[in-house]
Amino acid sequence: NFLTNHDGEEQEKKKKKRRKKRKSKAGTEEKMEGLAVCGAEKLLCLSKLLSVSLKNRRNRGGRRRVFEDYMTLRDVSAGLKRGELIQVIYLCCFFLSDIFLDGVVARNRALNGDVVVVKLLPSEQWKVFIVCCMNSSSLHVSFQVVYIVEEKHSRAASGFIKFLPDKHFAMFSPADHRVPRVNVPLTDCPPDFPSRPGDYANTLFICRITHWPYDNTFAEGRLAKSLGQAGEIEPETEGILIEYDVDFSEFSEEALACLPQNLPWTIPAEELAKRRDLRKECIFTIDPATARDLDDALSCKQLPDGNFEVGVHIADVSYFLEDGTALDFVASTRATSVYLVQKVIPMLPRLLCEELCSLNPQTDRLTFSVIWKLSPKGKILSEWFGRSVIRSCVKLSYDHAQSMIEAPDKEFSAEELPACSPEHPLQRVHQAVLHLHSIAKHLRAQRFEGGALRLDQMRLAFSLDADSGMPQGCYVYQYRDSNKLVEEFMLLANMAVAHQIYRKFPKLALLRRHPWPQSRMVEVLQELCDQMGLSINLESAGTLHRSLNETVGNDQYSLARKEVLTHLCSRPMQMALYFCTGILQDEKQFSHYALNVPLYTHFTSPIRRYADIIVHRLLAASIKCGPRLRLSDEEVQKQASHCNDKKTASKRVQEMSTELFFSVFVRECGPLDSEAMVMGMLDKSFDVLVLHYGVQKRIYCNAIEGLQSFHFRKVGKRPEMTLVWAPGDLEQGTFTQEISLFSLVNVQLRSDAAQLKYSAVLRRPERPEP
Repeated sequence: NFLTNHDGEEQEKKKKKRRKKRKSKAGTEEKMEGLAVCGAEKLLCLSKLLSVSLKNRRNRGGRRRVFEDYMTLRDVSAGLKRGELIQVIYLCCFFLSDIFLDGVVARNRALNGDVVVVKLLPSEQWKVFIVCCMNSSSLHVSFQVVYIVEEKHSRAASGFIKFLPDKHFAMFSPADHRVPRVNVPLTDCPPDFPSRPGDYANTLFICRITHWPYDNTFAEGRLAKSLGQAGEIEPETEGILIEYDVDFSEFSEEALACLPQNLPWTIPAEELAKRRDLRKECIFTIDPATARDLDDALSCKQLPDGNFEVGVHIADVSYFLEDGTALDFVASTRATSVYLVQKVIPMLPRLLCEELCSLNPQTDRLTFSVIWKLSPKGKILSEWFGRSVIRSCVKLSYDHAQSMIEAPDKEFSAEELPACSPEHPLQRVHQAVLHLHSIAKHLRAQRFEGGALRLDQMRLAFSLDADSGMPQGCYVYQYRDSNKLVEEFMLLANMAVAHQIYRKFPKLALLRRHPWPQSRMVEVLQELCDQMGLSINLESAGTLHRSLNETVGNDQYSLARKEVLTHLCSRPMQMALYFCTGILQDEKQFSHYALNVPLYTHFTSPIRRYADIIVHRLLAASIKCGPRLRLSDEEVQKQASHCNDKKTASKRVQEMSTELFFSVFVRECGPLDSEAMVMGMLDKSFDVLVLHYGVQKRIYCNAIEGLQSFHFRKVGKRPEMTLVWAPGDLEQGTFTQEISLFSLVNVQLRSDAAQLKYSAVLRRPERPEP
């Protein structure tokens, strides 16, 4: 009887539980319907409740499967065909503006950059997401990874090892929080690690993930090597390069054997006979002062009819880099040179980068030239493509060219400029620079009048100690007229070559497209700008460019306001991509949004970009001075995709190198005081642009010294915050500070206790006059 009664009670309890669950679910559904009207704040609360509920449900029943098994390739293919699944690239937590991954379970062991297939989760698992900096809330459809198509992430990370008593493995904690912690065998650790783990507390290690089981949030892996002490530039740099799969090894003997062996090398007579000889023309380079791989040169001479013959001359790397060789394979795999603060990881051996291909002054060099006849206002009257040979007369830096532009009537002495070829006096070079500058101004004005967009963002540069290599100063890089001059003619050449190769090879051309911004994020941003009273028009690239320049004003903080607006406007933008024209059916997709042109490619930097090598080969074939490209459209697309991956990684490595050096600079030279402008706000924090250094940092209100309280509110979409400061030593009573987007505040950058971390600390403002 006891057992019967007990069973009956248990059954009754289960029925009540099910009724309660159904009631709760119905109530949740009613709430979801109501909350669609009630606003994002309530959605956020419900989202948190749902997360807790799901977590509690998962935790019942002891040890369990953490991740779902991946679907079979057959099921994935069928699901993609039916439209039930989507293939995307995973970036952090998001793919597109409408797709969201909620936590490690939904990511299902995918890492940043992987190509994955995702499925839609039930609506009760959707999440409220706050768009950072726009302070806008919206319900995001949640997805889960069901298959990894391609592991783009290197599965390598730098970090630290921790000893676990009574375990046969150690815990590896990556510095990148997006990578899981990893169990590594104790046998991979230094022999004395178990007895002296403290000795390795600040030692950086590289770990490679080998397996991530379905029943553990921790992955499994092996320690690859010890890098050295954390916080030192070289170990940290090596860690960054390995994590992003940058090949910085020495070139193999097999690859180097593809280079000319009889040095010094001279141009063979039979090659000279095939080319247009431009060695007597006034041709020169304009580059950063420290540049050693000079791959573009310019020429400009006035014609008797008042028009100009303008040439862009690009290093003919494809002459040395023969298709299908061992060196070609290495270059195609590296795909790009990687520029760090203190050095360059080259795509090609230095013999090519810095000598045989570099357009060094007063030396015969093989080039690919685009030569136009232009009117004084930049109208193209004729165009010529071909292989050529040049002899640059002088190597100018951007500073040299800028000084020429700013002093058009000055007669420069030999001491003020680099050594110049005697055949071309400095005054002739000066005049050519002035003519190029004049034409470039017309070209630039026409581009922006025609609907182009440029979103300039502050870039930090460093001066390094010659002996130690440590940063001894930093500054925001100035983009000036000399930079704009070079940019205009490189753009003109790239556009000209794009049309030429697409005209000749409509299914095989390698071009570069820039998709339109994500429409949903544009709508959110437009709404915010309208609420803020900002006259920003996001209908097209051209309207955005014009309104950006008209909105910021012309006072001393106009550049800072433009930088903040640029940051906001950059968020909906998509990345520009290399692609093969035979892969995309719709020619409208070929266009470049920011440049507002139908066809664009990269031709002007073959020393540092492999995409340009393919374009050179296509161009040579199109004008019958080179063999036809031996690749199919699928093979060109595969290489284009690889170039996209490597370009993205290179950009991130460059950013991390800058962050590393600035962190060291703050540690060695800080604390650093600066004005800052508020560029984004959340309910308990706000982001600032540090004006003197061009860096962006988040300030958490709970951590502000001397702050008594704070209050966040939104007036429409406009975020505002009141900070209440406690009385100071000689003050009576509290006082308030009001901040919103574009507010100016004073901050101090301080090095943290953690290795290479620094914080922006809000400085107490002066008490306002009564």
